[in-house]
Amino acid sequence: MSCRHAVRSRLAQMPDRLRRRGCCGAWSSTSLAILAAMLAGWLTASPASAQQPGPTPVGTIAAARKPITRAAEFVGRVEAVERVEIRARITGYLDEVLFKDGDFIKQGTVLYRIEPETFQAAVLKARGQLLEAQANFTNAAAQRARTQELVKTNTAPQSRLDERIAAEKSAQGDVIIAQSNLDTATVNLGYTQIVAPITGEIGRSLFTRGNVVSPESGPLTVMVSRDPMYVTFPVSQREFLKVQERSAREKLTKTLLVRIRFSDGTLYPESGRIDFVNVTVDRATDTVLMRAQIPNPQGALIDGQLVRVSLEGEKPEERVLVPQAALIADQQGVYVFVVENGKAVVRRVKLGGETGPDAIIASGLEGGEQVVVQGMDTLRPGAAVAASPAAQPPSRS
Repeated sequence: MSCRHAVRSRLAQMPDRLRRRGCCGAWSSTSLAILAAMLAGWLTASPASAQQPGPTPVGTIAAARKPITRAAEFVGRVEAVERVEIRARITGYLDEVLFKDGDFIKQGTVLYRIEPETFQAAVLKARGQLLEAQANFTNAAAQRARTQELVKTNTAPQSRLDERIAAEKSAQGDVIIAQSNLDTATVNLGYTQIVAPITGEIGRSLFTRGNVVSPESGPLTVMVSRDPMYVTFPVSQREFLKVQERSAREKLTKTLLVRIRFSDGTLYPESGRIDFVNVTVDRATDTVLMRAQIPNPQGALIDGQLVRVSLEGEKPEERVLVPQAALIADQQGVYVFVVENGKAVVRRVKLGGETGPDAIIASGLEGGEQVVVQGMDTLRPGAAVAASPAAQPPSRS
């Protein structure tokens, strides 16, 4: 555009007030000064002098190929190896509770004491009945022996001997019954002290002193062993077949390493091994139940806890890793920006899981590409970039 045409165009855009004054020839010195300044500014602002934007600065990290152990993740639940419901085996008043909720208890420790006086009296009564039965048996045996001698000399009839033999047998039976009653009374007296059947942690006591407890009262409390613990998890048929591809069924206990994560994503430091694979498939869910045994020396694992279970193979495989902060998702999937010939290029990727702050790339990258991890908030495909190594791998919250 020539200067003349530019002036005409700018004049056409002038306020009506100024143009009307121009038409009447009544230009003031002030108006002329304003007009001159406006024309000078418009003529100076030429499009040819506008500067093009520079390349966008970005931070990059090279996509790395590293040996990664293949893993499959499942949802599992922690179970105690030993879990016991403590119950009363006799009916009586609860006299003492001898533990605090949550205590660590050794096997054989007395937990509850039921009022023993009634049961002590039952033992004494049964003992007296036994002595009486033993005396009757001794007398019946003596009577049978004398009658047997009389029969030999034909002084007493055979029928009397038969009666004495029957009386002796009856008395002997009474002794056995009395002894059994004494044993039962003694056992019941022992049940007045409820002891810990295992070593482990004890739960909350559901009954306090003064309550009447009986076998129908239900559990008084629960005890669970602490170390080691089980982790059980159902595996779908599809995943189970994948696991079998890597390890024969009989070698699962040796070839697969089990790791668990808590609900907040924290990795449990101890690892375990598979110790049981169910012999049947759950028809309702089409899953196979697997179980691992894992150490619990610090008591961090709790019976019934929900965890994420990871099965890791014994042989690592080389995979491409990029920081998770480099991943961008849209309606078509996940992609990253890589720098090629000074420009930002989109690469669609398929994820193969994660390991710590890095994502495992199953396909889309070969390794060695410069992946943008900083400055891609306003980045567009094909934009010129000024790449520099990122100071540190950024973390994604």
